[in-house]
Amino acid sequence: MGRAFEFRKARKMKRWSAMAKAFTRIGKDIVMAVKEGGPDPDTNAKLRAVIQNAKSVNMPKDNIERAIKRASDKNQGDYKIVLFEGYAPHGIAVLVETATDNNNRTVANVRSHFNKCDGNLGTSGSVEFMFDHTCNFRVDAEGLDVEEMELEFIDFGAEEVFQDEDGIHIYAPFEQFGAIQKELEKREIDILSSGFERIPQVTKKLTPEEAQDVEKLLEKLEEDEDVQNVYHTMEENEE
Repeated sequence: MGRAFEFRKARKMKRWSAMAKAFTRIGKDIVMAVKEGGPDPDTNAKLRAVIQNAKSVNMPKDNIERAIKRASDKNQGDYKIVLFEGYAPHGIAVLVETATDNNNRTVANVRSHFNKCDGNLGTSGSVEFMFDHTCNFRVDAEGLDVEEMELEFIDFGAEEVFQDEDGIHIYAPFEQFGAIQKELEKREIDILSSGFERIPQVTKKLTPEEAQDVEKLLEKLEEDEDVQNVYHTMEENEE
């Protein structure tokens, strides 16, 4: 198994653990997808992907439809993806993805979280290069052979294909998202969820006490309403 498998395993119990946070995150994703490509999922591949993710966390159909309708309203503000980079205590690089309709508020909040937890907010490009920007898909494994899929999807940019109890996972460079989504849909393979992640190229092991210092900052960031994802270079304890 490769880095994508280990990364997923380590983050699995943390990701979208709070249902309210998951719904807020997906609601913003819906707004951005609708603003970019319109409210019809049949003609908007990005919106189709977001709806799949909404279903994967059991977001009610009514909530999804309301979010799409709300996003179609001309008075609905747009969200922009803004990336923040910095360091937590003990030299741990941190990458923060936000979706915001008020950049001044988000900058102030993120800087405050770093300052209060003995971290340092860095400049653009200071840590992003330490992470590989990837796309991923989770598909229903029924009737599929993971080894065959790996061989077939290499031609579409897949770098790692593996199976666990949640299905078959495909990881590829960020730029290959559209090609892989199109091929999965062409083959009528059921996509359960999809998305993007930033996988650290190298991780650093800390003592339990040092890890607690880092976790304080990560928790503050993850609780922030503007924050979509937080990535870091600390080696995570599966427990």
